[in-house]
Amino acid sequence: MSRLIALLLAAAAGGYGLHALAQSRLDARTTAAPMGTSSSNGVSFAWFYDPSERVVYLCRAGSAGDAIDCRAKAQLP
Repeated sequence: MSRLIALLLAAAAGGYGLHALAQSRLDARTTAAPMGTSSSNGVSFAWFYDPSERVVYLCRAGSAGDAIDCRAKAQLP
C-alpha cells in the first residue's frame, strides 16, 4: 500500500514538473534601432525607435564627457 502511494506521489510530481517546464516562455524583445544622429556646437543627439512599444527616443550627450540623457520619448500612433 505504501509503495502504491509513493508511486502515485512520484507520478504526480513528475507530471507537475513536466507541466511547469512546458509553461515557460522566453521574453524575446527587439532592441531599439538607431534612426539618425546629429551634432552641433559640441552637443550630440541620436534618435532610436523601439518597434515593440512603437516609441521614439531622443538621446543627448554633451562634449564635456557628460552622461547620456535619454529622457525624451514620443509614442507613435
